[in-house]
Amino acid sequence: MVFKRRDRRSPARIASEFVYPRGGWARAFHYVKHRVRRLPDSPERIARGIGAGVFAAFTPFYGLHFLVAAIGARLLNGNILAALSGTFFGNPLTYVPIGVICLQTGHFLLGTEFEKSETHGLMGKFTGAMGDLKNNFLAMFTDQVADWNGLGVFYREVFYPYMIGGVLPGLLAGIVCFYLSLPLIRTYQQRRRDKIKAKFDEIKRRAEANPATLLTKPLGSGNSLKKETRDV
Repeated sequence: MVFKRRDRRSPARIASEFVYPRGGWARAFHYVKHRVRRLPDSPERIARGIGAGVFAAFTPFYGLHFLVAAIGARLLNGNILAALSGTFFGNPLTYVPIGVICLQTGHFLLGTEFEKSETHGLMGKFTGAMGDLKNNFLAMFTDQVADWNGLGVFYREVFYPYMIGGVLPGLLAGIVCFYLSLPLIRTYQQRRRDKIKAKFDEIKRRAEANPATLLTKPLGSGNSLKKETRDV
């Protein structure tokens, strides 16, 4: 296959690069920034896509953030690729503060409290929910009795408050990123257009100054043009 990796990554390597990408998070951030800036779309649509992606990072649908971001970008008429890049806002370095903010906001809005004593806190509730899913799946094929208590506790005290509490900070972060990225994208695209125009003007000036080059190296001029504009 053309796009198949030459070096197959082991599951351990995939997990380690998810937590800490090869080259570090700074390099990964600059790569995402570079890809977003060069998207062939209007600054407004790209910025709306980024905002949708950042909002998706505040939802509890882990593993589905790309889907949430794509749907949000579609509803806002934003760039879907920019939205997928915007989900980079949620990463192993920010998941913990995002989760704390969303949970605290959700319980505040619902007028409830997070019960740390039951099932030994957040990880206990998550473990209990996963255990219920596994045991209840096995119950469909055995005589084991299904029990949804752990999953119910997780939904009431973690998932639902997280979902409700993530709306306000998600909207705030998405709007802030929209207004911060919009002028940056506009400036970058304008500078890129100016550089390309300057390259064309320089090539045109050279051709007018020495017309013989058009007859002797017609293909070379075209290749030079492609090379010069590609790097802008």
